[in-house]
Amino acid sequence: MSSFGSAPIPVPANEPVRDYAPGSPERARIEAELDRQLGMKVEVPLVIGGEKVSTSTTRDMVMPHRHSHVTGVAHQAGEAEVAKALAEAERARGPWAAMPFEDRAAIFLRAARLLEDEFRDKLNAATMLGQSKTVYQAEIDSACELIDFLRFNVHYLEGIYANQPISPSSAVWNRVEYRPLDGFVFAITPFNFTAIAANLPSAPALCGNTVIWKPASTAILSGHYIMELFEAAGLPPGVINFLPGASSVIGAPIMADARLGGVHFTGSTSTFKSLWRQASANLDNYRAYPRLVGETGGKDFVVAHPSAELETLTVALLRGAFEYQGQKCSAASRAYIPDNLWPQLRERLADGLTELGTGDVRDFSNFLGAVIDKHAFADHKAAIDAAKAAIGSGVAEVIGGEYDDSVGYFVRPTIIVATDPNYPSMVEELFGPILTIYVYPEAEFEQTLQLCDESSPYALTGAIFAEDRQAVVTAVEQLRFAAGNFYINDKPTGAVVGQQPFGGGRASGTNDKAGSMWNLIRWLSPRTIKENFSPPRDWRYPFLG
Repeated sequence: MSSFGSAPIPVPANEPVRDYAPGSPERARIEAELDRQLGMKVEVPLVIGGEKVSTSTTRDMVMPHRHSHVTGVAHQAGEAEVAKALAEAERARGPWAAMPFEDRAAIFLRAARLLEDEFRDKLNAATMLGQSKTVYQAEIDSACELIDFLRFNVHYLEGIYANQPISPSSAVWNRVEYRPLDGFVFAITPFNFTAIAANLPSAPALCGNTVIWKPASTAILSGHYIMELFEAAGLPPGVINFLPGASSVIGAPIMADARLGGVHFTGSTSTFKSLWRQASANLDNYRAYPRLVGETGGKDFVVAHPSAELETLTVALLRGAFEYQGQKCSAASRAYIPDNLWPQLRERLADGLTELGTGDVRDFSNFLGAVIDKHAFADHKAAIDAAKAAIGSGVAEVIGGEYDDSVGYFVRPTIIVATDPNYPSMVEELFGPILTIYVYPEAEFEQTLQLCDESSPYALTGAIFAEDRQAVVTAVEQLRFAAGNFYINDKPTGAVVGQQPFGGGRASGTNDKAGSMWNLIRWLSPRTIKENFSPPRDWRYPFLG
């Protein structure tokens, strides 16, 4: 806090989501910004110590829904740039940690205010074009959730700082200072949420850490505008260093550096395990044990009880499985449906699939855009083809299942109806618009809960649908460790900062709950200070007399 007073932080509230209805001012603005960005070719530099750095290696940035269109080029870091980023993160560490909390907080609060207005259309449009999000999905992500992260993180950190020990007498003053980590933080961010891409470097930075940020190669355009946002808000040079490039070039030297204080990661389970192994291999080199915080894979579930209400269950599956092409960490990708509900539910889902438009996100009538790149498209195509080939031996039918990559990486929403509860798409992560359903005998609800809990290594999100309250109680108990975010009569997606802290366990991560104090505390290293105003003057204790 300041040497001259303590000023309470403004109480945060969730940013309202704009609906972009036909004829609305926000719709006209975002359409104009989409046209503006489509006419540009952006050259994205590295940002190291506040300096815009160009390199001899670049990567084209393309639109997933029209992969012939190049939105620009991104410069790629090499060994020299990694070394420079390490040096700049160290150089900025002392001054940034010494900056009073109010000043660090003000920078990120100002960033939230700038995003509310000046940067909103720019970042939303970049997310739509670069990551193929519909306007609504971009709005709730790159505008609202990011604004919420920036404001609520300040609020939570203020609360952490205020958490102080007791001082039992006037002769002793006990206090705790919440220092940043003894080293820099390596932030490795995903393509699927612009808000996560911004939060992973900014949350540790708010706590006084310097950061080296490696963005996903398929989300560099939005990352570029995030850096512009932070710079416009007054973030000092070197606090966050933006380092696009190949993981093979960037990862190893950063993970081996003795000054590594922590890793903030969202991505695949296999990559996080690799980072953990690298940290273990370098353990003797580190100045301090690095904090490893990861949100990784998921095989998120919906379990319906025989008493579930059909209409709400249908909406939850269509939205939960297919919004943003199923490329949400929380997307519903497996469902357990009782046989008494299945005939009617199947009809409703099949009708819904025909109405979910798939195509260019600039056409606001589309519910889905394209999957992120050719590798994702190939994986989803292979899973759909395998399911069609397995009909009669593990699969009853495939509903939907169309795909086409001639213009964009389009995969139509697909439902695989599995007769084998351990069919690969029931237990393995796909991260695409593919929902696998297993129809169980309605009398076997509790056995199905056990099946749900044990058949997948992941434990990120899940949901129970039931009108029978005892069924809800049973599911909450039996699925206690199957999901870090659990929903009752709601889809397993859409966690809101300040309302549902997000994260899971098992193979889904360290469950450090983004959007809460539990994440921020990982970027702090408390120091306890005891000051004695009346120290003893005799070494003898009374019992010795």
